Amino acid sequence: MGKVIRGQRKGYGHLSKARRRLKKGASRMRHNDTTEKRAKIKGVIRKIMHDPGRGAPLAIVEYKNPIKFRRQKITIAAPEGVYTGQYLQCGAKAPLFVGNILPVGKMPEGTIICNLESRPNDCGTYIRASGAAGAIVAQTASGKTVIRLPSGMKKIVKGNCRAMVGVVAGGGRPEKPMLKAGRNYHKYKVKRNCWPKVSGVCMNPVEHPHGGGNHQHVGKPTTVGRYRTAGRKVGLIAARKTGRGRIKKKQEF
Repeated sequence: MGKVIRGQRKGYGHLSKARRRLKKGASRMRHNDTTEKRAKIKGVIRKIMHDPGRGAPLAIVEYKNPIKFRRQKITIAAPEGVYTGQYLQCGAKAPLFVGNILPVGKMPEGTIICNLESRPNDCGTYIRASGAAGAIVAQTASGKTVIRLPSGMKKIVKGNCRAMVGVVAGGGRPEKPMLKAGRNYHKYKVKRNCWPKVSGVCMNPVEHPHGGGNHQHVGKPTTVGRYRTAGRKVGLIAARKTGRGRIKKKQEF
């Protein structure tokens, strides 16, 4: 019987869980209250800061509480072009301007968006990576909106889901080469324990299904079924196709 492989040890939770000690906070919009649903509320950007382990910068936005005499602050992934001291508006009647937060049903087709809600009032879960941007594709008659995600996939959400206008700041980050291992070390040190990653063919047979042999080779097909046991599920899991797709020439008759 082989050892418990790396993919199984991740499931225990202690091996690759996120390191939160230096985090500045979650990227979330303010709670969608009556003020936002019927009118708008104005906030000001107090600070734009780096969040360790996150590619996009975080903005601290301060709002006045519409009910109690106090202020409330939120942290959210900053869009490109905003600055400290700028006023942002949130709500159904907010103007279409970079940094403002509106329901997607109020935006015209072609609007570039980020920090999208997948369900109403979940405070933004989609399109938050550095340089990411989505777009409004269409408004349906049933009150739903078709969104194009950064991956190219189309997603349909309710029209009262909110999104921020603009592109997430920090674009072009992956284009700079790492050049040395030390930069990768510091990059993943604040994220989680997932680097360096040893290839399976470098291991012994007890440590990985691809290990062993007189030369570094897999020795078996790398595709594996979805319902295989946990110690065998490595490689291309439940692959629909493998390799690069070749264009077949149509026969002309």
